[in-house]
Amino acid sequence: MTKTIHIYYFSILKDESKSTDETIQTTASTPSSLYDELSNKYQFSLSKNTLKVAINDEFKDWSTQLKNEDVVIFIPPVSGG
Repeated sequence: MTKTIHIYYFSILKDESKSTDETIQTTASTPSSLYDELSNKYQFSLSKNTLKVAINDEFKDWSTQLKNEDVVIFIPPVSGG
């Protein structure tokens, strides 16, 4: 079943997707499969095990079921100094 998912990109993912956000139609059922789809599209350099995922402003597991109109943010590691 196709869903509308809103995605926000930060840091290196923003650079690699050349976008801060997008809304897509997808059949991905989890953030894991969604990231695989997007990584294939944009050739992301980061693997899932280096990222956190948030759905609708809450940190979630990669196997959480996505629902229509969810907002997904893939959060890359942060370095500071």
